[in-house]
Amino acid sequence: MDGMKTAVEYGVMGLLLGLSIWSVAVALGRFSHYRRVQVADFATRIELETDLTQGLTVIGTVAANAPYIGLFGTVLGIMLTFESMGASGDMDVKTIMTGLALALKATAAGLLVAIPCVALNNALRRRVRVKLSEFDAAKERADTARASHG
Repeated sequence: MDGMKTAVEYGVMGLLLGLSIWSVAVALGRFSHYRRVQVADFATRIELETDLTQGLTVIGTVAANAPYIGLFGTVLGIMLTFESMGASGDMDVKTIMTGLALALKATAAGLLVAIPCVALNNALRRRVRVKLSEFDAAKERADTARASHG
């Protein structure tokens, strides 16, 4: 049973760690890309928006689902704790609390991953809105200049 508990704990924690590393890598790549993007290089707003939002779904999905992955680990941990208590007949408070504390680590880890991912997603989406506004302003200036010369 201890082997199963270890597998669940490391499996959930490993998954959350992997997802957080992936999200941070995508976010760093996007921040770097946004610094290089020149809105004048795009013919249409849709092309620009498609370019800017590429990869943001990953971060949003991790942000939305990390708490559930953590909760899943908690539920599995609690189930394993109850299973081992039932199988051994041991109702020692220390054993129960240790098992529950270990199980709750998964929920904490899920939140620890989700909260920065939400912040990253919000910051990146703000940059997208700014770049799209820059495109709209440049387009409006060009239309105004064309109308005044025409």
